[in-house]
Amino acid sequence: MKHISILVPNGAAALGTIEGPYIAFNKANDFLVGMGKKPLFNVQLVGLKKEAQVYHHLFSVTPDITINELQKTDLIMVPAVNGDMKKVIADNADFFPWITQQYKNGAEAASLCMGAFLLASTGLMKGKQCSTHWLAINEFKTMFPEVNMVSEKIITDEQGLYSSGGANSFWNLLIYLIEKYVDREMAILASKYFVIEIDKTNQSGFMIFKGQMDHEDEEVKKTQTFIEQHYQDKITVDELADNFAMGRRSLERRFKKATSNTVTEYIQRVKIEAAKKRFESSRKNINEVMFDVGYNDTKAFRDVFKKITGMTPIDYRNKYNKEAIA
Repeated sequence: MKHISILVPNGAAALGTIEGPYIAFNKANDFLVGMGKKPLFNVQLVGLKKEAQVYHHLFSVTPDITINELQKTDLIMVPAVNGDMKKVIADNADFFPWITQQYKNGAEAASLCMGAFLLASTGLMKGKQCSTHWLAINEFKTMFPEVNMVSEKIITDEQGLYSSGGANSFWNLLIYLIEKYVDREMAILASKYFVIEIDKTNQSGFMIFKGQMDHEDEEVKKTQTFIEQHYQDKITVDELADNFAMGRRSLERRFKKATSNTVTEYIQRVKIEAAKKRFESSRKNINEVMFDVGYNDTKAFRDVFKKITGMTPIDYRNKYNKEAIA
């Protein structure tokens, strides 16, 4: 029997990321029993105290057991949390020594979406890959620079530590874990039952790039604004450095520190975000959109677009443009 511990965090949490693992692993037990096999998972809700936590002023979740009562577990599920991350981390700090000790004793741990902030706070993710919701990537990188944030991934798996990407992609991680703990047949059955696309690994196509402006470097902000206003032009790093009276090396260093992107990456992301919006809402073909956002090399445009979104331009247009779908 594999013991699954789903944390009941203090403060604001995404209820679905508590309910989802509870339902998924218990349903896997039902499937196993239906096949004439023994159930594999013992699923418990684990809190700092026995008192119920109330989320969104409506839903109460009562832990089955506290961390002081639970001596050993096999997998710790860290649900998504909401709000001021520094406060959320402080409110749940008492979980961290317990998670760390359980991991040292052989347990695994998985964060769902924004739960990555709590799992990273244990220190266990240092130097390891981690994903989270694309909206929180910059904040996460700022708070945990020692963690290898792989924002395009839906699932990470490294040394018994797992994470999932944004929002409902946690279901992809649950299916992945069911396959790992049971077998492929059970994973396929679970994916069909919950109507979850199996083996989905990339969330790049869902990301919306918003320039990272919440920093204090005013010259870099001016550079960002210039890029966003002139993305249709051919912009070079040297031109930007000259325009804003900075040396190229100084600009690149300050830009990367402030935005977590190189200047070139930022230019590419702004151009591709503009292209995505045109593909979603206009009748323009690939070449027309390519020229609109300042590219004149089809291969270069396609390669950058696919690198950033995980999809080719034509696939993206066909997926998100109603007229293209029709």
